[in-house]
Amino acid sequence: MKFLPISLLILALATATALAYDPSPLQDICVATNDLESGVFVNGKFCKDPKQATADDFVFMGLRNPGNTSNPLGSKVTQAFVQQFPGLNTLGISMARIDFAPGGLNPPHTHPRGTELLVVVEGTLLVGFVTSDQLNNTLFTKVLYKGDVFVFPIGLIHFQLNIGNTYALAFSGLSSQNPGLITIANAVFGAKAPISADVLTKAFQLDKKVVDHLEAQFWYDNN
Repeated sequence: MKFLPISLLILALATATALAYDPSPLQDICVATNDLESGVFVNGKFCKDPKQATADDFVFMGLRNPGNTSNPLGSKVTQAFVQQFPGLNTLGISMARIDFAPGGLNPPHTHPRGTELLVVVEGTLLVGFVTSDQLNNTLFTKVLYKGDVFVFPIGLIHFQLNIGNTYALAFSGLSSQNPGLITIANAVFGAKAPISADVLTKAFQLDKKVVDHLEAQFWYDNN
């Protein structure tokens, strides 16, 4: 009986492992259940009968108009994710429009399920992202002008700030139909229920009065 070379066995095992993977999650949580009556979610959205689809399912007009930047951040993000644009379901892509007043900020945030590619349409933006501790939390930052494009890798904290004296506009493409959004300040100091002050005072090396003050603030969501 002849045996395959060990190199071929290793290659076969590696190939099988590479091809055996779980699909990327399309929502924050998806708890398994054996109760088929109560199982209402799938990894993504249910599909309508393709025979009932129309051209209207594949057009979204919600990015035409400027967003209202009259808020504490001076910015407004208008999403075209699968929740707003059903035709994106299963396609692994979405978009957003970001309007900035002068000095407006899209604050530090992450998209846990998507890489973001941003193009500046008007104005001047200071943008950047911070790597994980694998690369010592290194900041990569750049000033962008009209027509410039910048990519924010999946899951990394990033931001955009209008450093010009005029209105700014950018559009983003994201590599998921539902990339998710975690705005850092809102998640840490505006969590529901609040994170223990003992945790935050130690994590941020802050006085408890400062933490109490931060947790008492209204954390605006510009989405």
